[in-house]
Amino acid sequence: MTIAIPAFAGVRSSARHFFGTRGFTERLSIMEGQAMRATGLPFGAHTLVSVKQVHGTEALVLDRLVEPGERFPGGWDALVTNQPGLIVAVRTADCVPVLLHDAARRVVAAIHAGWRGAIAGIMPRTVRLMQRRFGSDPAQLRVAVGPSAGGCCYEVDEPVLAQLRVSCGAWRSFTIQVGDGKALFDLRRLLRWQAQSLGVSPDRIVSANACTICHPDLFFSYRRDGVVKGTMVSGIVLRSTKN
Repeated sequence: MTIAIPAFAGVRSSARHFFGTRGFTERLSIMEGQAMRATGLPFGAHTLVSVKQVHGTEALVLDRLVEPGERFPGGWDALVTNQPGLIVAVRTADCVPVLLHDAARRVVAAIHAGWRGAIAGIMPRTVRLMQRRFGSDPAQLRVAVGPSAGGCCYEVDEPVLAQLRVSCGAWRSFTIQVGDGKALFDLRRLLRWQAQSLGVSPDRIVSANACTICHPDLFFSYRRDGVVKGTMVSGIVLRSTKN
């Protein structure tokens, strides 16, 4: 099963997207760091690119034709493309998958945002990259924030809170103190706030407000299980102008 957000991409949208659940991902074999021909997707077969994720802030730009089997050595936590038919995908277990769509410039992006990448600014860095390389206007972007560890369950300690306090003056808006040096952290809310700070209108930001920790039937969760049993795959693709 996959999750799509109608408010993010309606029937007239120039992009298609999905947030995968554990059942869907178990059927979809992803080759890390390689382009592959993916079938069994909710919108047919496409070439899909998934890279090695390193909890950083760098984005891979794909502004040319990509062939199945092509390899992408190195590590990135965001992918940006203007190529129709090319799915840019990220893998998550508790981290946040974020999908961006610029219909005016026909550009899409997929972001893997854990607490390290989010606090370090992977969201604003990716948006600014879209501005610089493709002329994207943040006010024209649509942003979809996918399932992740929610503010109901995602407990962090002082080392995380210390970095959050340094990087974000509004850090109290995203945390609830639950003990000495411990807090529940709403990572999705931080990412929404970052997008709005860049000029994205709140009504163009939508979330799939499902907590991966709360729903073992739907999602893998490192925080819940203590080990990496698997990851969910989320992606976005530009439709061909011929469609």
